[in-house]
Amino acid sequence: MAILGTPRFAPLEAWRARLAEGGRRVPHVDPLDGGVDARLLLLLETPGPGDAPIRFVSRDNPSGTGRNLSRFLAEAGIVRQDTLLWNAVPRIVHAPGARNRALTRAEIREGAETIPALIALLPRLAVVVLAGRVAAQARQTIADARSSITIVEIPHPSPANVCTSPDVARRIGDLLAQAATILRTQSI
Repeated sequence: MAILGTPRFAPLEAWRARLAEGGRRVPHVDPLDGGVDARLLLLLETPGPGDAPIRFVSRDNPSGTGRNLSRFLAEAGIVRQDTLLWNAVPRIVHAPGARNRALTRAEIREGAETIPALIALLPRLAVVVLAGRVAAQARQTIADARSSITIVEIPHPSPANVCTSPDVARRIGDLLAQAATILRTQSI
């Protein structure tokens, strides 16, 4: 938590705190990621259910999605300091103790409305990776916020999705490798 008060994270934490006003449960960014220096924003769908009082959007979360994401990013050669993980719908929508549920159109629309302010906090941002169908719905919002950003859509890295076919893991790997190439070749 102390790291979130440093210059690399304080603007993101202040923005997150505004999203959490009114008692909304909004996880923190991962203080081991790149913070405002991130060059790649990876948007997942929404935080999963859980009752932990302090939550982070992190590849280190004890979930299959986190494990898959760590593996795919490492295999692509995308260094952690270049990344920021977030969710297209940033708040926890599940009732305490409830299981995952489908997001409503209003929740997805509300989440998309938060993205331009996030992008404004990331001056070095070159690539946005949209993971899954919900995140893909933010494509136009991102393009409108900063037209110079390259947008890459990947299948969601959840185990349920990755295990459906060997092609899913291959597509995720190939698309993240393309994002890594952009990061290596684009000077900011």
